[in-house]
Amino acid sequence: MRAAKAVASANHVLAAVPARAYKAMLPSLEPVQLTYGQILYEPDGRITHVYFPIDSLVSLLTAVDRHQLLEVGMVGNEGMVGMPMVLGIGVSAVRALVQGGGSAMRMSAARFRSEFAASLPLQRALFRYTHLLMAQMAQTAACNRFHLAEARLARWLLMTADRLHTEDFHLTHEFLSHMLGVRRVGVTRAASDLENQRLISYSRGHIHILDRPGLEAAACSCYSIVRDLQKNAQA
Repeated sequence: MRAAKAVASANHVLAAVPARAYKAMLPSLEPVQLTYGQILYEPDGRITHVYFPIDSLVSLLTAVDRHQLLEVGMVGNEGMVGMPMVLGIGVSAVRALVQGGGSAMRMSAARFRSEFAASLPLQRALFRYTHLLMAQMAQTAACNRFHLAEARLARWLLMTADRLHTEDFHLTHEFLSHMLGVRRVGVTRAASDLENQRLISYSRGHIHILDRPGLEAAACSCYSIVRDLQKNAQA
């Protein structure tokens, strides 16, 4: 039971569920390992499971002109992947792609429907997270429209580091181009600018944050806005 409590506290949605209610829900949860590049859902695909990340990270991507992909949100241990289920919808509108491999708790869609209907604390936690995710998506849309690639990359790296709890991670140019909605040459230019300022090191897809305060200063205001929203939601 001690291990179960540790898992619950590692995911903020599960941590918001009182211990007694979480204990009743525990048999419906299954620990899984998510791998980098794994696709959990496709657009218009059926949601078979919901996921509560612990030390993993999932990007929510939308298709543009049926060819290009653009990240509209990311989910780490602050939330749940499969949010349409909260609204009673069993089909995904986005591609859910694992960008940071690690552990998560998984629940079947059928069990989630039952648990969600029966648990007021779970409903409250997920309604709060719905608000947070909607705010993050709105801020991301504005950021992609108005801010320069370098500032967006700094913002995105900080958000990723916060959710993976590490300042070292592996990301390819192609992956980053999807995240930022720019061509690979734009990713190269933005990463080079941050490297020249000695804020990050970037080699063969491996990124290391060298100067966290400096990277925060280089990021657009969207980073602090979303971070503060998350802190307030968890307070």
